[in-house]
Amino acid sequence: MNIVILGAGRVGGAMAIDLAKDKRFHVLVADRDERSLEALRTGYGIPGERIDVSLESTVRRVVAKADFVISAVPGFLGFRTLEAILECGKNVVDIAFFPEDPFALDELARAKKVTAIVDCGVAPGMSNLLVGHVAAGLQRTDRVRIYVGGLPSVRQWPYEYKAGFSPIDVIEEYTRPARLVRGGKVEVCPALSELELIDFPDLGTLEAFVTDGLRTLARTIDAPDMIEKTMRYPGHAEKMRMLRETGFFSDTPTDIDGVSVRPIDVATRLLFPMWQMGEGDEDVTIMRIVVDGRGAAGNVRTTYDLVDRFDRVTGTTAMARTTGYTATTAVRMLAAGLWTEPGVIAPERLGQNAACTDFILAGLRERGIVYRKSVELLEVPASA
Repeated sequence: MNIVILGAGRVGGAMAIDLAKDKRFHVLVADRDERSLEALRTGYGIPGERIDVSLESTVRRVVAKADFVISAVPGFLGFRTLEAILECGKNVVDIAFFPEDPFALDELARAKKVTAIVDCGVAPGMSNLLVGHVAAGLQRTDRVRIYVGGLPSVRQWPYEYKAGFSPIDVIEEYTRPARLVRGGKVEVCPALSELELIDFPDLGTLEAFVTDGLRTLARTIDAPDMIEKTMRYPGHAEKMRMLRETGFFSDTPTDIDGVSVRPIDVATRLLFPMWQMGEGDEDVTIMRIVVDGRGAAGNVRTTYDLVDRFDRVTGTTAMARTTGYTATTAVRMLAAGLWTEPGVIAPERLGQNAACTDFILAGLRERGIVYRKSVELLEVPASA
């Protein structure tokens, strides 16, 4: 089976290496960064092609002979790229996390009789899948809370952060309005708002703030109270809010001595080198998913916890592992024929299928990524 991966960054490279180990697959990676492609060629014998993924005609050409495609392009290119892949009639797993509504492409996917699994990373992705899995076994879902963070193992001033995926998508997290559900209605609030402090074993106190991570859950899960928050070391959110409110993340040009400059171009030029993971840097990905509802035995709370750390043997970051291996396991699931329904498929739909859920959790366990589940009975509904 021919697999084309669009994007050879940290996550895209990890996915290529993982799939290339499987003798059933022939992997081709496409990206504009020749250095990333050359690293995969020389280090792992994985062929690559240098392309401009912003050109839809080029995307169509490179995926023409693919059986499966993984889209790992930046979010601002994601929707158009997915549309081009579907127009070619290709099954696709997407981790671009674009701001547009993925279900707008459902009719196209069904017409082409192909499957597009969207938002198929760690969060969104596994968070959605596990929420869907738990909700499918409840008589009523009352509350959903998702906390997730990718953090450097060592805190370094001033930002105490390293980007485990595309830095421009990190800034998108801080600027895109966040959707949550309260009282059964979707609310929109600013990213980085509703700050709270949470203690985690071995990590200490972290801060959590709203980001637009519920995604399709706000539409597909019938629960009156749902929220997703991103976690960082305390103090990071206030720095990002200051930069955002000052205008550094604006893409509206401003005039400086007769020169038109976009503030975000200046901000990214200064921030990204400081956020880049360097030699010796390690990271950790943590997630907690809490679902409250009414089960057969009464009011119940189901919690999934994830702590995944940098792999020193392979040099693979925790964020690349938890995001990329979710997508590669989903490809294997499609290749095994466990899911055949065409259309745009949100991960929570997979979670409602026990065979798909078991397959993906088992595939992740094989790669050392373990979601630990706990269940407790509640005296009263959590929403009471």
